[in-house]
Amino acid sequence: MFILTEGQAADSPQFIPVLEKVRVRGPAGRPRTRPDAVAGDKAYSSRGNRAHLRRRRIKAVIPEKKDQAANRKKKGRQGGRPVSHDAELYKERNTVERLINRLKAWRGIATRYDKTPESYLAGLHLRGAMIWIKDLTRTQ
Repeated sequence: MFILTEGQAADSPQFIPVLEKVRVRGPAGRPRTRPDAVAGDKAYSSRGNRAHLRRRRIKAVIPEKKDQAANRKKKGRQGGRPVSHDAELYKERNTVERLINRLKAWRGIATRYDKTPESYLAGLHLRGAMIWIKDLTRTQ
């Protein structure tokens, strides 16, 4: 599943729209729409993202930015509690980073030669299918 943004748009505003499209498969039944935890880098540590995860009772595995921690500490007791961070679970975030690197190994995606969003999205889907098929044949 991919969501395209215009130009140099940041990833963080797309956090909630992407999360709403996530489906977690279990051993039986329909996929769940609420994962147990979400791991992300410091770019996703905004109050809005954390509040959304709290409302949906999803564990946030996102480190706190230094400036956010400093502002919280500066407020003293009014600043709230420090965010919890599961370092072991955070280490698994590299799986996503490796997938992004595998997508970008295809020159058309890395260099963004495609001029229209439709053709770029088609290239992402094609490359994703190629990776999935390669991994599927490797595990059999």
